[in-house]
Amino acid sequence: MQPAKARKGIHRRKVLKMRIDKRKYDELRPLEIKAGVIPNANGSAMVRMGKTIAVAAVYGPREMFPKFKQKSNKAVLNTLYTMVPFSTTERVRPGRSRRSMEICKVTRQALEPAIFLEEFPKSVIDVYINIIQADAGTRTAGINAASVALADAGIPMRDLVASVAGGKIGKNFLVDLCMEEEEETEADVPVAYMPRTRQITLLQMDGDLPKEDVKEIIKLAIKSIEKIYKEQRKALEARWKKG
Repeated sequence: MQPAKARKGIHRRKVLKMRIDKRKYDELRPLEIKAGVIPNANGSAMVRMGKTIAVAAVYGPREMFPKFKQKSNKAVLNTLYTMVPFSTTERVRPGRSRRSMEICKVTRQALEPAIFLEEFPKSVIDVYINIIQADAGTRTAGINAASVALADAGIPMRDLVASVAGGKIGKNFLVDLCMEEEEETEADVPVAYMPRTRQITLLQMDGDLPKEDVKEIIKLAIKSIEKIYKEQRKALEARWKKG
């Protein structure tokens, strides 16, 4: 049973066809993407999705040490996701947590299908993702930034990976949830997708929904991902024009 305030808020948004921040249900938060934001990295990017800001930096490919960690037929993609201490209203505890380790893993899995890792045997590609401001959707913002940073580094890729999360509040399906919506949703469903090959590279669900609802959220997410993908490409084009 939800609190009366939450139920009232859901009903009001249903009547007004608006959300907490007055977006439509299928509307993304304000989106900003920049490539080449860190001069000392091989590739880098910044992604702002509403109040969530992710910065990614790529180093490599370089020879991997220690050698026993090398793979003879392909490169190793190493992803490190961190929320900086000042990224939320309550100070984030420094160091690795179970959540950050899980996001590192799913981020790597989301990006690997896009990269020609076989072109760099015995090498490692390091991807560092820092969340400098958080208002939900940090893993998806991080994936969007990391994908652009990899392309900015000149890493051969099959396609860019774009990502967004969807959910359901009441009878309404929503995309790109903010923090208040993430707390109210019946399930948070992050999706990562390569538009050119139409391949889903990440699909998670934190919550419980019937299969039909999940399909609706995926459809809505992919439509939004196409918009994010266009902005990723625009950011890279602007970067390459500058040289």
